[in-house]
Amino acid sequence: MASYVAGSLVKVHSGVNLSHLKHGLVRCFATTNVTWTPRESKKTVVDKTGKNIVFVDAVRTPFLVAGTDYSKLMAHDLARHALLSLLRKTGIPKEIIDYIIYGTVIQEVKTSNIGREAALAAGFSEKTPAHTVTMACISSNQSITTGVGLIAAGAYDVVIAGGVEFMSDIPIRLSRKLRSLLLRLNKTKTIVQKLQLLSTLRPSYLVPELPSVAEFSSGETMGHSADRLAASFGVSRKEQDEYALRSHTLAQQAYDKGYLTDIVPMKVPGVSKTVSRDNGVRVSTPEQLQKLKPAFIKPHGTITAANASFLTDGASACLITTEAKAKELGLKPKAYVRDFIFVSQDPKDQLLLGPTYAVPKVLEKAGLQLSDIDVWEVHEAFAGQILANLKAMDSDFFAQKYMGRNTKVGVPDLNKFNSWGGSLSIGHPFAATGVRLTAHAANRLIREDGRFAVIAACAAGGQGVGMIVERHPDGQPH
Repeated sequence: MASYVAGSLVKVHSGVNLSHLKHGLVRCFATTNVTWTPRESKKTVVDKTGKNIVFVDAVRTPFLVAGTDYSKLMAHDLARHALLSLLRKTGIPKEIIDYIIYGTVIQEVKTSNIGREAALAAGFSEKTPAHTVTMACISSNQSITTGVGLIAAGAYDVVIAGGVEFMSDIPIRLSRKLRSLLLRLNKTKTIVQKLQLLSTLRPSYLVPELPSVAEFSSGETMGHSADRLAASFGVSRKEQDEYALRSHTLAQQAYDKGYLTDIVPMKVPGVSKTVSRDNGVRVSTPEQLQKLKPAFIKPHGTITAANASFLTDGASACLITTEAKAKELGLKPKAYVRDFIFVSQDPKDQLLLGPTYAVPKVLEKAGLQLSDIDVWEVHEAFAGQILANLKAMDSDFFAQKYMGRNTKVGVPDLNKFNSWGGSLSIGHPFAATGVRLTAHAANRLIREDGRFAVIAACAAGGQGVGMIVERHPDGQPH
């Protein structure tokens, strides 16, 4: 980022020790059937709602590279499958659900309130309200926290939150000049008027408007922003490729060990096999990664197709309610939703630094320290973005100059960081990722015998989220 290029800042950041990124150091622990009780050395987080709101469970479709097995479906098909699968997994009837909140970013105009359309397609009562939220890559985090707010306010007891993205079929618009002409043409009354209007048509009007993952305010694509961010914080191409390889390796290991229990297989019409796993996970070699050319800033950029998340199709859904209601329904929650915060900063120079700003704020709100956190689940938009955030968090200079802090935030223990892979490997259907992060955080707390997890992500517009969940004593990892 242009404002950070000062050599002093790069020197400060470049000293971060990345040796913890080696995937061999990340460990997972077997679960037992013994009832879990919090370790006495850990702190207690105050429940601010008075209702002990819980994350019961979550599901997601396999996340697929756009243009593959889901390509002939529509977004609400994926959302419908996630909703029905969540009901099957939790065993509760549709009638118990009070409200549905769904996130999406690239909207299909025919199903603009996709939460409502997916619910109706899934057979929910027409009396069950649903609405759709959009907050870029943190849309389903917003779904969850909006649900928490509705429950805390006493409006509802049982809420489904989720998100869906379908990049295989994105809206491509006619040019604005052509749209304007067609609208005026629709209002004409005579053949002469129509011909006169059509005579103003120019070839340039026929060029379509293609969507792009770019900031409206700056016009810059996120990939270019990530390249500038990596350069500003002195993140090398080698470091990024190593981190990307770590993500893919850990995702493959998690799948092989049967840890990704949030995935629900899907039978897709016209596809012979049942889609049962994420298809973007590819464990490569450093040599193969080095051969890839820069994807955005050419020829000297460091962001490539391998160390950036890819366009993905997928949907997710989770169930949240109060602890008392969960007990009444015979449910076994996985985690308490303890605290959250949304942050925003300059979308040009600090577009992808949401985690750096959100993490210390949500920890302070909850009265926790970095050392209290047993599990970290942080969205991986780009390897360079992750590493730049880690370097920013480890810099006194950055904390003092840009965050108004006396000392640095500190670096998370990378043995506890995204140890089942992340968006670089699993995939990133924009609005579905927040639920995936929360599900992995809750399941990892159980498997790794932890108590508190931090979930964090950056998002378009220079926004970000930080959430804290606490392991529930009844939680099981399946």
